Amino acid sequence: MKGRMMKWLITGVCGLLAACAIITVNVYFPEKAAKEAYKSLDDMLLKNPAEKVPGEKQPGLEQGQPEVKPQSRLFGPQPLFSMVTEAQAAESEADTLAVELASMPEVTKAYAEMSQRLPRLTELFGSGAIGLSNQGLVSVRDKAKLAAGDEGMIAAENQSRKVVVGSMAKATLKLTKQKETPEALGQVMGKSAATFAENRREAAKPGWWIQLQNGRWVQK
Repeated sequence: MKGRMMKWLITGVCGLLAACAIITVNVYFPEKAAKEAYKSLDDMLLKNPAEKVPGEKQPGLEQGQPEVKPQSRLFGPQPLFSMVTEAQAAESEADTLAVELASMPEVTKAYAEMSQRLPRLTELFGSGAIGLSNQGLVSVRDKAKLAAGDEGMIAAENQSRKVVVGSMAKATLKLTKQKETPEALGQVMGKSAATFAENRREAAKPGWWIQLQNGRWVQK
């Protein structure tokens, strides 16, 4: 009887250890490639309407959705379908990630909407009304400096940023041929957000409030 119970106990412990092993498997995240891909996306999709060159067309910004797919500086001034063809043979993970993300309608839509908000957000960052969190989101620091409608705009901005971060997480799993499970997405989502935030901190202007990875707020 005792021998049988011992066998059951050993079997149960082995099963538990096996389950834990599955849960704790680390998912590969190409941090450097993701960082460069984010930079490329910002360069080709994040446009400030206030800085628009006279005569230059920026389709979709007025309506909130791009009518024409963007062009990547990584491959020169070529249509997106040509970019996709070249990306299939590209050795660079960053190039492939940038093309993959630029081909997602939800990502181009998010960037078009972020471009529309950019002038006002720049003003609010400059005044100290808002800061950049360590997840790359916009955080209110001085509500008294906000105008009517600003809080709703900030919420919409954060939602757009979450779309970009979530899409990067999915794209990295696809690029690295890893199965898209809730556990895998959960692991790469945090890394995707941290990399997005790092890029945003580097792009922040002097005087803007930014939150470091340890949670401390500082002025750049």
